[in-house]
Amino acid sequence: MQLNPYGEARVRFVTDLTNTPPTSADELAQRCTAAGIPLDRPVTDRDLKEVVGFLARWAEVVDADTDARRAALLNALLAESTTHPRLTDHANGGWHLHYREDGLSMGGVLRAIAAIGTALHLTSLGMHRLGRCALAECGNAFADFTRAGRQRYCSPICANRDAVRRHRAKRAASGRS
Repeated sequence: MQLNPYGEARVRFVTDLTNTPPTSADELAQRCTAAGIPLDRPVTDRDLKEVVGFLARWAEVVDADTDARRAALLNALLAESTTHPRLTDHANGGWHLHYREDGLSMGGVLRAIAAIGTALHLTSLGMHRLGRCALAECGNAFADFTRAGRQRYCSPICANRDAVRRHRAKRAASGRS
């Protein structure tokens, strides 16, 4: 049995790519390999351009101000990036679902897995489970996988930095040093 190739790891990957977009085809290939995304063909500059364009549109999904707007933006990405589900086993690699055509470029594959992964994330955990870091100087995107669904920061580092800042401000306001 295959685990869901569109799950949490792919949503984390697209979030990471959005926060730090790749600057070359080689970097994109290295990051895909590190994320466990199999490369069945070379990653090209065209793939890079396609992925960077997709990331800008995915960021609009993150920044949507209502559930309906988020759904509309994601539905547009799904319509452009995916197709009907189909069973595949990659020549006995284990049966699982693909939501994309065979033979896509690496850019097309990344668009499909990011769009499906995001849709599954939001529909299973809640439409509010994407956001921007609450630390004013950060603003990185994050996908909320917390149990309670109330994540406000992209990382513990930002959460701690903001907590220290609030603590120091409170101490200064009370006249303590």
